[in-house]
Amino acid sequence: MTPIISATQQLPQVSHAVLYSKPTRTGFSLHQSHILYSNGALFYSRSNFRPLKAILNSPSLTKVADDAKEKGEALTLREICLGHVPEHLLRRVEEVGYAVPTDVQKQALPVLFSGRDCILHAQTGSGKTLAYLLLIFSVINTQRSAVQALIVVPTRELGIQVTKVARMLAATPTENDAEQKSCTVMALLDGGMLRRHKSWLKAEPPTIVVATIASLCQMLEKHLLKLESMQVLVIDEVDFMFNSSKQVSSLRKLLTSYSSCNSRQTVFASASIPQHNRFLYDCIQQKWTKRDVVHVHVNPIEPMPTCLQHRFVICSKKQRHQTLLSLLQSDAPKSGIIFVGEQSEKSKKAGNAPPTIDLVDFLKTSYGGCSEILLLEEDMNFNSRAASLSEVRQGGGYLLVATDIAARGVDLPEITHIYNFDLPRTAVDYLHRAGRTGRKPFSDEKCNVTSIIMPEERFVLQRYENELMFNCEELFL
Repeated sequence: MTPIISATQQLPQVSHAVLYSKPTRTGFSLHQSHILYSNGALFYSRSNFRPLKAILNSPSLTKVADDAKEKGEALTLREICLGHVPEHLLRRVEEVGYAVPTDVQKQALPVLFSGRDCILHAQTGSGKTLAYLLLIFSVINTQRSAVQALIVVPTRELGIQVTKVARMLAATPTENDAEQKSCTVMALLDGGMLRRHKSWLKAEPPTIVVATIASLCQMLEKHLLKLESMQVLVIDEVDFMFNSSKQVSSLRKLLTSYSSCNSRQTVFASASIPQHNRFLYDCIQQKWTKRDVVHVHVNPIEPMPTCLQHRFVICSKKQRHQTLLSLLQSDAPKSGIIFVGEQSEKSKKAGNAPPTIDLVDFLKTSYGGCSEILLLEEDMNFNSRAASLSEVRQGGGYLLVATDIAARGVDLPEITHIYNFDLPRTAVDYLHRAGRTGRKPFSDEKCNVTSIIMPEERFVLQRYENELMFNCEELFL
Protein backbone atom coordinates (compact mmCIF):
# COMPACT_ATOMS: atom_id res chain seq x y z
CA MET A 1 0.00 0.00 0.00
CA THR A 2 1.19 3.51 -0.77
CA PRO A 3 0.62 6.47 1.58
CA ILE A 4 -1.15 9.33 -0.19
CA ILE A 5 -2.42 11.68 2.55
CA SER A 6 -1.01 12.53 5.98
CA ALA A 7 -3.71 13.30 8.55
CA THR A 8 -2.89 16.14 10.92
CA GLN A 9 -5.76 15.33 13.28
CA GLN A 10 -5.09 12.57 15.75
CA LEU A 11 -6.98 10.20 17.98
CA PRO A 12 -5.90 10.16 21.64
CA GLN A 13 -2.42 8.77 22.30
CA VAL A 14 -1.57 8.38 18.63
CA SER A 15 1.55 10.17 17.47
CA HIS A 16 0.75 10.10 13.77
CA ALA A 17 -1.68 8.69 11.28
CA VAL A 18 -1.48 7.98 7.59
CA LEU A 19 -4.29 7.36 5.16
CA TYR A 20 -3.61 4.47 2.83
CA SER A 21 -5.38 3.31 -0.26
CA LYS A 22 -4.81 0.22 -2.36
CA PRO A 23 -3.33 0.88 -5.82
CA THR A 24 -5.44 0.01 -8.88
CA ARG A 25 -4.60 -0.17 -12.57
CA THR A 26 -5.85 3.37 -13.06
CA GLY A 27 -4.45 4.96 -9.92
CA PHE A 28 -5.59 4.73 -6.30
CA SER A 29 -8.97 3.69 -4.96
CA LEU A 30 -10.30 5.71 -2.04
CA HIS A 31 -13.18 3.29 -1.49
CA GLN A 32 -11.02 0.94 0.56
CA SER A 33 -9.16 3.27 2.89
CA HIS A 34 -7.06 2.54 5.93
CA ILE A 35 -5.73 4.73 8.71
CA LEU A 36 -2.70 3.12 10.31
CA TYR A 37 -1.64 4.35 13.72
CA SER A 38 1.87 4.25 15.10
CA ASN A 39 0.92 1.92 17.94
CA GLY A 40 -0.17 -0.78 15.52
CA ALA A 41 -3.92 -0.16 15.57
CA LEU A 42 -5.71 -0.17 12.24
CA PHE A 43 -8.98 1.52 11.37
CA TYR A 44 -10.58 0.13 8.22
CA SER A 45 -13.63 1.41 6.40
CA ARG A 46 -15.18 0.50 3.06
CA SER A 47 -16.73 3.95 2.90
CA ASN A 48 -14.83 7.00 1.72
CA PHE A 49 -12.53 9.10 3.90
CA ARG A 50 -15.14 11.62 5.03
CA PRO A 51 -16.70 9.61 7.92
CA LEU A 52 -13.28 8.69 9.34
CA LYS A 53 -12.10 12.28 9.01
CA ALA A 54 -15.20 13.40 10.89
CA ILE A 55 -14.20 11.17 13.80
CA LEU A 56 -10.66 12.52 13.77
CA ASN A 57 -11.98 16.08 13.77
CA SER A 58 -14.39 15.54 16.66
CA PRO A 59 -14.00 18.69 18.83
CA SER A 60 -14.48 16.86 22.13
CA LEU A 61 -11.91 14.19 21.29
CA THR A 62 -9.42 16.73 19.98
CA LYS A 63 -9.73 18.88 23.11
CA VAL A 64 -9.27 15.91 25.45
CA ALA A 65 -6.26 14.72 23.47
CA ASP A 66 -4.72 18.22 23.37
CA ASP A 67 -5.18 18.70 27.12
CA ALA A 68 -3.53 15.38 27.86
CA LYS A 69 -0.70 16.16 25.44
CA GLU A 70 -0.02 19.51 27.14
CA LYS A 71 0.23 17.77 30.50
CA GLY A 72 2.51 15.12 29.02
CA GLU A 73 0.18 12.42 30.35
CA ALA A 74 -1.50 9.39 28.85
CA LEU A 75 -5.29 9.52 28.64
CA THR A 76 -7.14 7.68 31.38
CA LEU A 77 -10.32 5.72 30.75
CA ARG A 78 -12.23 8.51 32.51
CA GLU A 79 -10.84 11.15 30.15
CA ILE A 80 -11.81 9.12 27.08
CA CYS A 81 -15.35 8.56 28.43
CA LEU A 82 -15.88 12.07 29.81
CA GLY A 83 -19.01 13.66 28.37
CA HIS A 84 -20.38 10.30 27.22
CA VAL A 85 -20.63 7.99 30.24
CA PRO A 86 -22.53 9.28 33.32
CA GLU A 87 -20.38 10.47 36.20
CA HIS A 88 -21.72 7.95 38.72
CA LEU A 89 -20.81 5.13 36.34
CA LEU A 90 -17.32 6.54 35.78
CA ARG A 91 -16.82 6.45 39.54
CA ARG A 92 -17.99 2.85 39.58
CA VAL A 93 -15.58 1.98 36.77
CA GLU A 94 -12.71 3.42 38.82
CA GLU A 95 -13.88 1.66 41.98
CA VAL A 96 -13.62 -1.77 40.34
CA GLY A 97 -10.13 -0.99 39.05
CA TYR A 98 -10.56 0.13 35.44
CA ALA A 99 -8.39 3.24 35.16
CA VAL A 100 -5.87 2.71 32.36
CA PRO A 101 -7.45 1.94 28.96
CA THR A 102 -6.25 -0.99 26.89
CA ASP A 103 -5.31 -0.50 23.23
CA VAL A 104 -8.69 -1.61 21.92
CA GLN A 105 -10.46 0.74 24.33
CA LYS A 106 -8.28 3.68 23.27
CA GLN A 107 -9.04 3.07 19.61
CA ALA A 108 -12.63 1.83 19.72
CA LEU A 109 -14.33 4.08 22.26
CA PRO A 110 -14.06 7.30 20.19
CA VAL A 111 -15.63 5.45 17.25
CA LEU A 112 -18.36 3.91 19.40
CA PHE A 113 -19.19 7.21 21.11
CA SER A 114 -19.52 8.84 17.67
CA GLY A 115 -22.53 6.59 17.02
CA ARG A 116 -20.93 4.52 14.28
CA ASP A 117 -21.51 0.80 13.84
CA CYS A 118 -18.31 -1.03 14.65
CA ILE A 119 -16.48 -4.33 14.27
CA LEU A 120 -14.16 -4.81 17.27
CA HIS A 121 -11.33 -7.09 16.15
CA ALA A 122 -8.66 -7.51 18.82
CA GLN A 123 -6.72 -10.11 20.77
CA THR A 124 -8.36 -12.24 23.42
CA GLY A 125 -8.31 -10.54 26.81
CA SER A 126 -7.81 -7.11 25.25
CA GLY A 127 -10.85 -5.43 26.86
CA LYS A 128 -13.52 -5.60 24.12
CA THR A 129 -16.28 -6.44 26.63
CA LEU A 130 -15.69 -3.31 28.71
CA ALA A 131 -15.53 -1.21 25.53
CA TYR A 132 -18.98 -2.18 24.31
CA LEU A 133 -20.45 -2.05 27.84
CA LEU A 134 -19.24 1.54 28.21
CA LEU A 135 -20.98 2.35 24.92
CA ILE A 136 -24.20 0.79 26.22
CA PHE A 137 -24.07 2.76 29.47
CA SER A 138 -23.45 5.95 27.49
CA VAL A 139 -26.72 5.68 25.52
CA ILE A 140 -29.27 3.95 27.75
CA ASN A 141 -31.85 5.91 29.72
CA THR A 142 -32.60 4.18 33.02
CA GLN A 143 -35.81 6.20 33.39
CA ARG A 144 -37.31 4.31 30.42
CA SER A 145 -38.92 0.95 31.06
CA ALA A 146 -37.81 -0.92 27.93
CA VAL A 147 -35.05 -3.16 26.59
CA GLN A 148 -32.49 -0.69 25.23
CA ALA A 149 -29.43 -2.92 24.75
CA LEU A 150 -29.06 -6.55 23.70
CA ILE A 151 -25.82 -8.57 23.95
CA VAL A 152 -25.89 -11.92 22.13
CA VAL A 153 -23.32 -14.54 23.14
CA PRO A 154 -22.62 -18.06 21.80
CA THR A 155 -22.33 -19.90 25.13
CA ARG A 156 -23.84 -19.82 28.58
CA GLU A 157 -20.35 -19.49 30.11
CA LEU A 158 -19.58 -16.29 28.20
CA GLY A 159 -23.07 -14.99 28.99
CA ILE A 160 -22.53 -15.48 32.74
CA GLN A 161 -19.25 -13.60 32.51
CA VAL A 162 -20.65 -10.64 30.52
CA THR A 163 -23.68 -10.44 32.82
CA LYS A 164 -21.42 -10.35 35.88
CA VAL A 165 -19.40 -7.42 34.52
CA ALA A 166 -22.52 -5.54 33.38
CA ARG A 167 -24.20 -5.95 36.78
CA MET A 168 -21.03 -4.94 38.59
CA LEU A 169 -20.93 -1.68 36.61
CA ALA A 170 -24.67 -1.15 36.99
CA ALA A 171 -24.63 -1.61 40.77
CA THR A 172 -27.13 0.48 42.73
CA PRO A 173 -25.92 4.10 42.78
CA THR A 174 -24.61 5.58 46.01
CA GLU A 175 -26.56 8.04 48.17
CA ASN A 176 -24.92 10.91 46.28
CA ASP A 177 -26.49 9.55 43.08
CA ALA A 178 -29.94 8.89 44.54
CA GLU A 179 -31.61 10.56 41.56
CA GLN A 180 -30.10 7.91 39.28
CA LYS A 181 -32.32 4.87 38.79
CA SER A 182 -30.41 1.58 38.85
CA CYS A 183 -29.95 -0.27 35.57
CA THR A 184 -31.37 -3.81 35.40
CA VAL A 185 -29.54 -6.60 33.54
CA MET A 186 -31.32 -9.82 32.57
CA ALA A 187 -29.48 -13.01 31.58
CA LEU A 188 -31.42 -15.16 29.10
CA LEU A 189 -29.13 -18.15 28.94
CA ASP A 190 -29.81 -21.79 28.07
CA GLY A 191 -31.14 -23.63 31.06
CA GLY A 192 -32.62 -20.53 32.67
CA MET A 193 -36.08 -20.52 34.26
CA LEU A 194 -38.42 -19.27 31.53
CA ARG A 195 -41.31 -18.77 33.96
CA ARG A 196 -39.24 -16.47 36.18
CA HIS A 197 -38.06 -14.46 33.15
CA LYS A 198 -41.64 -14.21 31.88
CA SER A 199 -42.81 -12.77 35.19
CA TRP A 200 -39.91 -10.32 35.24
CA LEU A 201 -40.62 -9.12 31.70
CA LYS A 202 -44.29 -8.56 32.51
CA ALA A 203 -43.48 -6.64 35.69
CA GLU A 204 -40.80 -4.37 34.23
CA PRO A 205 -38.61 -4.95 31.16
CA PRO A 206 -34.86 -4.94 31.91
CA THR A 207 -32.65 -2.24 30.46
CA ILE A 208 -29.96 -4.65 29.23
CA VAL A 209 -30.42 -8.26 28.11
CA VAL A 210 -27.55 -10.75 27.76
CA ALA A 211 -28.72 -13.81 25.84
CA THR A 212 -27.74 -16.89 23.92
CA ILE A 213 -29.40 -16.95 20.51
CA ALA A 214 -31.56 -20.01 21.30
CA SER A 215 -33.05 -18.53 24.50
CA LEU A 216 -33.49 -15.14 22.85
CA CYS A 217 -35.40 -16.51 19.86
CA GLN A 218 -37.60 -18.56 22.18
CA MET A 219 -38.62 -15.38 24.00
CA LEU A 220 -39.09 -13.43 20.77
CA GLU A 221 -41.25 -16.15 19.19
CA LYS A 222 -43.47 -16.19 22.28
CA HIS A 223 -43.71 -12.37 22.04
CA LEU A 224 -42.40 -12.07 25.59
CA LEU A 225 -39.56 -9.77 24.58
CA LYS A 226 -39.82 -6.63 22.45
CA LEU A 227 -36.92 -4.92 20.71
CA GLU A 228 -38.64 -1.77 19.42
CA SER A 229 -36.68 0.41 21.86
CA MET A 230 -33.32 -1.29 21.35
CA GLN A 231 -30.54 1.24 20.78
CA VAL A 232 -27.47 -1.04 20.85
CA LEU A 233 -27.09 -4.59 19.55
CA VAL A 234 -23.84 -6.43 20.36
CA ILE A 235 -22.92 -9.79 18.82
CA ASP A 236 -19.98 -11.20 20.78
CA GLU A 237 -17.72 -13.92 19.27
CA VAL A 238 -19.43 -13.17 15.97
CA ASP A 239 -17.26 -15.45 13.83
CA PHE A 240 -18.10 -18.45 16.02
CA MET A 241 -21.81 -17.76 15.73
CA PHE A 242 -21.75 -17.34 11.96
CA ASN A 243 -19.80 -20.60 11.66
CA SER A 244 -22.30 -22.52 13.79
CA SER A 245 -24.99 -24.25 11.75
CA LYS A 246 -27.23 -24.22 14.84
CA GLN A 247 -27.00 -20.46 15.34
CA VAL A 248 -26.44 -18.78 11.99
CA SER A 249 -30.05 -18.79 10.71
CA SER A 250 -31.39 -17.40 13.99
CA LEU A 251 -28.64 -14.79 14.05
CA ARG A 252 -29.45 -13.63 10.52
CA LYS A 253 -33.12 -13.37 11.46
CA LEU A 254 -32.27 -11.27 14.51
CA LEU A 255 -30.11 -8.89 12.45
CA THR A 256 -32.67 -8.34 9.70
CA SER A 257 -36.18 -9.37 10.79
CA TYR A 258 -36.50 -8.62 14.49
CA SER A 259 -34.72 -5.27 14.20
CA SER A 260 -33.40 -2.87 11.57
CA CYS A 261 -29.80 -1.71 11.33
CA ASN A 262 -31.05 1.85 10.75
CA SER A 263 -32.73 2.02 14.16
CA ARG A 264 -29.85 0.69 16.24
CA GLN A 265 -26.08 0.89 16.71
CA THR A 266 -24.56 -2.50 15.91
CA VAL A 267 -21.32 -3.84 17.37
CA PHE A 268 -19.64 -7.10 16.35
CA ALA A 269 -16.76 -8.37 18.48
CA SER A 270 -14.22 -11.19 18.22
CA ALA A 271 -10.52 -11.96 18.44
CA SER A 272 -10.71 -13.79 15.12
CA ILE A 273 -12.63 -12.76 12.03
CA PRO A 274 -11.31 -14.81 9.08
CA GLN A 275 -11.57 -12.97 5.75
CA HIS A 276 -12.54 -9.80 7.60
CA ASN A 277 -12.69 -7.71 4.42
CA ARG A 278 -15.31 -10.09 3.05
CA PHE A 279 -17.19 -10.02 6.37
CA LEU A 280 -17.22 -6.21 6.30
CA TYR A 281 -18.62 -6.30 2.78
CA ASP A 282 -21.34 -8.77 3.85
CA CYS A 283 -22.28 -6.57 6.83
CA ILE A 284 -23.13 -3.74 4.46
CA GLN A 285 -24.69 -5.78 1.65
CA GLN A 286 -26.86 -7.88 3.99
CA LYS A 287 -27.83 -4.76 5.97
CA TRP A 288 -26.52 -6.16 9.24
CA THR A 289 -24.88 -2.76 9.77
CA LYS A 290 -25.08 0.72 8.30
CA ARG A 291 -22.89 1.55 5.31
CA ASP A 292 -20.39 3.59 7.32
CA VAL A 293 -19.44 0.70 9.62
CA VAL A 294 -15.87 0.95 10.95
CA HIS A 295 -13.52 -1.99 11.39
CA VAL A 296 -11.31 -1.39 14.43
CA HIS A 297 -8.48 -3.88 14.08
CA VAL A 298 -5.99 -3.69 16.95
CA ASN A 299 -2.59 -5.37 16.61
CA PRO A 300 -3.29 -6.92 13.18
CA ILE A 301 0.39 -7.82 12.86
CA GLU A 302 0.37 -9.83 16.11
CA PRO A 303 -2.97 -11.62 16.59
CA MET A 304 -1.47 -13.64 19.46
CA PRO A 305 -0.68 -11.96 22.82
CA THR A 306 3.09 -11.40 23.05
CA CYS A 307 3.36 -12.69 26.63
CA LEU A 308 2.75 -16.29 25.48
CA GLN A 309 5.48 -18.87 25.00
CA HIS A 310 4.48 -21.67 22.64
CA ARG A 311 5.91 -25.17 23.00
CA PHE A 312 5.24 -28.65 21.64
CA VAL A 313 6.15 -32.22 22.56
CA ILE A 314 6.12 -35.08 20.05
CA CYS A 315 5.04 -38.52 21.26
CA SER A 316 2.99 -41.52 20.19
CA LYS A 317 -0.75 -41.70 20.87
CA LYS A 318 -0.25 -44.26 23.66
CA GLN A 319 2.27 -42.01 25.41
CA ARG A 320 0.11 -38.88 25.61
CA HIS A 321 -1.19 -39.39 29.17
CA GLN A 322 2.29 -40.00 30.53
CA THR A 323 3.70 -37.08 28.52
CA LEU A 324 1.08 -34.75 29.99
CA LEU A 325 1.87 -36.01 33.48
CA SER A 326 5.60 -35.32 32.93
CA LEU A 327 4.80 -31.78 31.71
CA LEU A 328 2.62 -31.05 34.74
CA GLN A 329 5.27 -32.35 37.13
CA SER A 330 7.92 -30.24 35.41
CA ASP A 331 5.87 -27.03 35.08
CA ALA A 332 4.04 -27.35 38.43
CA PRO A 333 1.35 -24.90 37.27
CA LYS A 334 -0.75 -23.26 39.95
CA SER A 335 -3.64 -23.02 37.52
CA GLY A 336 -4.13 -24.25 33.98
CA ILE A 337 -6.52 -25.61 31.35
CA ILE A 338 -6.07 -28.92 29.54
CA PHE A 339 -8.00 -28.88 26.26
CA VAL A 340 -9.33 -32.20 24.99
CA GLY A 341 -11.06 -32.85 21.65
CA GLU A 342 -14.75 -33.73 21.41
CA GLN A 343 -15.67 -37.42 21.58
CA SER A 344 -16.39 -38.86 18.12
CA GLU A 345 -19.82 -40.22 17.24
CA LYS A 346 -18.25 -43.64 16.60
CA SER A 347 -16.81 -43.68 20.11
CA LYS A 348 -20.15 -42.63 21.60
CA LYS A 349 -22.01 -45.42 19.79
CA ALA A 350 -19.44 -47.93 21.01
CA GLY A 351 -20.29 -46.90 24.57
CA ASN A 352 -16.80 -45.62 25.38
CA ALA A 353 -16.27 -43.10 28.15
CA PRO A 354 -15.57 -39.54 26.92
CA PRO A 355 -11.83 -38.76 26.66
CA THR A 356 -12.30 -35.94 29.17
CA ILE A 357 -13.56 -38.38 31.83
CA ASP A 358 -10.65 -40.75 31.16
CA LEU A 359 -8.16 -37.91 31.53
CA VAL A 360 -9.74 -36.58 34.75
CA ASP A 361 -9.67 -40.08 36.27
CA PHE A 362 -6.01 -40.52 35.24
CA LEU A 363 -4.95 -37.17 36.73
CA LYS A 364 -6.80 -37.73 39.99
CA THR A 365 -4.95 -41.00 40.53
CA SER A 366 -1.53 -40.00 39.13
CA TYR A 367 -0.99 -36.27 39.70
CA GLY A 368 -0.81 -34.80 43.18
CA GLY A 369 0.53 -31.34 42.42
CA CYS A 370 -2.80 -29.56 42.19
CA SER A 371 -5.53 -29.25 44.82
CA GLU A 372 -8.45 -29.42 42.38
CA ILE A 373 -8.99 -31.20 39.07
CA LEU A 374 -12.23 -29.99 37.48
CA LEU A 375 -14.19 -30.85 34.34
CA LEU A 376 -16.01 -28.59 31.89
CA GLU A 377 -17.66 -29.92 28.73
CA GLU A 378 -20.78 -29.26 26.70
CA ASP A 379 -22.54 -32.53 27.60
CA MET A 380 -22.60 -31.60 31.29
CA ASN A 381 -25.85 -30.14 32.60
CA PHE A 382 -25.94 -26.40 33.15
CA ASN A 383 -25.74 -26.58 36.95
CA SER A 384 -22.61 -28.76 36.79
CA ARG A 385 -20.97 -26.42 34.27
CA ALA A 386 -21.75 -23.41 36.44
CA ALA A 387 -20.43 -25.22 39.54
CA SER A 388 -17.10 -26.00 37.81
CA LEU A 389 -16.56 -22.39 36.79
CA SER A 390 -17.61 -21.19 40.24
CA GLU A 391 -14.99 -23.42 41.89
CA VAL A 392 -12.34 -22.18 39.46
CA ARG A 393 -13.12 -18.54 40.18
CA GLN A 394 -12.85 -19.03 43.94
CA GLY A 395 -9.09 -19.21 43.51
CA GLY A 396 -6.56 -21.73 44.72
CA GLY A 397 -4.71 -24.27 42.62
CA TYR A 398 -6.67 -26.11 39.95
CA LEU A 399 -6.52 -27.83 36.60
CA LEU A 400 -9.54 -27.52 34.36
CA VAL A 401 -9.99 -30.34 31.84
CA ALA A 402 -12.23 -28.91 29.14
CA THR A 403 -13.45 -29.15 25.58
CA ASP A 404 -13.55 -26.09 23.31
CA ILE A 405 -16.57 -24.80 25.21
CA ALA A 406 -14.00 -23.14 27.51
CA ALA A 407 -12.07 -21.61 24.60
CA ARG A 408 -14.46 -18.75 23.88
CA GLY A 409 -14.77 -15.80 26.19
CA VAL A 410 -14.17 -17.53 29.53
CA ASP A 411 -12.12 -15.04 31.56
CA LEU A 412 -9.84 -16.68 34.13
CA PRO A 413 -6.98 -14.21 34.74
CA GLU A 414 -5.08 -16.60 37.04
CA ILE A 415 -4.49 -19.15 34.25
CA THR A 416 -0.76 -19.42 33.46
CA HIS A 417 -0.61 -22.68 31.49
CA ILE A 418 -2.59 -24.08 28.56
CA TYR A 419 -2.10 -27.68 27.43
CA ASN A 420 -3.46 -28.95 24.13
CA PHE A 421 -3.89 -32.64 24.91
CA ASP A 422 -5.52 -32.84 21.48
CA LEU A 423 -4.45 -30.40 18.78
CA PRO A 424 -7.25 -27.95 17.91
CA ARG A 425 -8.99 -28.41 14.57
CA THR A 426 -8.17 -24.95 13.18
CA ALA A 427 -5.78 -22.04 13.71
CA VAL A 428 -8.70 -19.97 14.99
CA ASP A 429 -9.40 -22.61 17.64
CA TYR A 430 -5.71 -22.53 18.62
CA LEU A 431 -5.89 -18.73 18.96
CA HIS A 432 -8.89 -18.87 21.28
CA ARG A 433 -7.50 -21.70 23.39
CA ALA A 434 -4.20 -19.86 23.81
CA GLY A 435 -6.12 -16.70 24.66
CA ARG A 436 -7.42 -18.21 27.91
CA THR A 437 -4.05 -17.35 29.46
CA GLY A 438 -2.06 -14.12 29.59
CA ARG A 439 -5.26 -12.24 30.44
CA LYS A 440 -4.01 -10.05 33.30
CA PRO A 441 -4.03 -6.48 31.89
CA PHE A 442 -0.60 -4.87 31.59
CA SER A 443 1.11 -7.91 33.14
CA ASP A 444 4.57 -8.93 31.95
CA GLU A 445 4.21 -12.46 33.31
CA LYS A 446 5.13 -15.11 30.74
CA CYS A 447 2.53 -17.81 30.17
CA ASN A 448 2.91 -21.17 28.40
CA VAL A 449 0.87 -22.86 25.69
CA THR A 450 2.01 -26.46 25.19
CA SER A 451 0.74 -28.87 22.52
CA ILE A 452 1.14 -32.65 22.74
CA ILE A 453 1.28 -33.89 19.16
CA MET A 454 2.02 -37.03 17.19
CA PRO A 455 4.76 -36.92 14.53
CA GLU A 456 2.25 -36.66 11.67
CA GLU A 457 0.64 -33.58 13.28
CA ARG A 458 3.77 -31.44 13.17
CA PHE A 459 2.88 -29.96 9.78
CA VAL A 460 -0.56 -28.94 11.12
CA LEU A 461 1.04 -27.03 13.99
CA GLN A 462 3.46 -25.40 11.54
CA ARG A 463 0.48 -24.20 9.51
CA TYR A 464 -1.01 -22.63 12.63
CA GLU A 465 2.34 -20.92 13.30
CA ASN A 466 2.33 -19.42 9.81
CA GLU A 467 -1.30 -18.28 9.97
CA LEU A 468 -1.05 -16.76 13.44
CA MET A 469 2.56 -15.57 13.14
CA PHE A 470 4.09 -17.15 16.24
CA ASN A 471 7.02 -19.50 16.88
CA CYS A 472 6.70 -22.83 18.62
CA GLU A 473 9.67 -24.40 20.44
CA GLU A 474 10.10 -28.17 20.71
CA LEU A 475 10.49 -29.65 24.17
CA PHE A 476 12.36 -32.88 24.87
CA LEU A 477 11.30 -34.72 28.02
